[in-house]
Amino acid sequence: MKNLLAYIILLTATAGTAFAQKDAEAKTILSQVSQNYRSYNTVKSDFTINIQSAQDGVNQTQNGTLFTQTKANKYKLSIYTSAAKTALAQEITSDGKTQWTYMPTQKEVQVNHVSNSAEAMNPAQIFTLYEKGYKYIYTGLQKAAGKNYQAVELTPTDAKQSIFKIKLLIDKAKKQIYSAQLFDKNGGRYTYTIKSFVPNAPVAADAFNFNTKSHPGVEVVDLR
Repeated sequence: MKNLLAYIILLTATAGTAFAQKDAEAKTILSQVSQNYRSYNTVKSDFTINIQSAQDGVNQTQNGTLFTQTKANKYKLSIYTSAAKTALAQEITSDGKTQWTYMPTQKEVQVNHVSNSAEAMNPAQIFTLYEKGYKYIYTGLQKAAGKNYQAVELTPTDAKQSIFKIKLLIDKAKKQIYSAQLFDKNGGRYTYTIKSFVPNAPVAADAFNFNTKSHPGVEVVDLR
């Protein structure tokens, strides 16, 4: 029993040291991603999102485009029903204070105040979300699409969050996120894969506001 107890103490001490080293490495990697992202005024990203839920029998992939204005916390997220991006499924627009969620098939736009909490998963913060409300650890290299990426796992400090883990794959050379996989407590898996990353992409001045005049017949549901 004494030898077993000593072994457990040694194992715990070794594991604690290893995790501390990995945490420091994860922080370095994530800081580089954050600094790189913040050096741009705007960013345009094309991505795919794969949604899996065994409970609901769902396994589908959608395509999307995200425009962000990093310093102003503004974004425009468009999700399409096809790879050709000819039909819009949903669009979320924010000027940093107000968020508009537009659903074309329902001819409805919901208006809310912007939430910057970790639970809200603000799209404008996808490249810097680790900075608040998360613990993180570097788990080594992982191969995806024939290339090795740095893998970092995030876990929320608030155990009540429905998303209990986020796994990031990071391109070491570009200092950019390649993919983000979110795990929820109901067994759902949401995988965002970045297909293109365009820094300082041109964006129209009114891109981060929803114009009701451009969407005739749309019902405005104000939830503020």
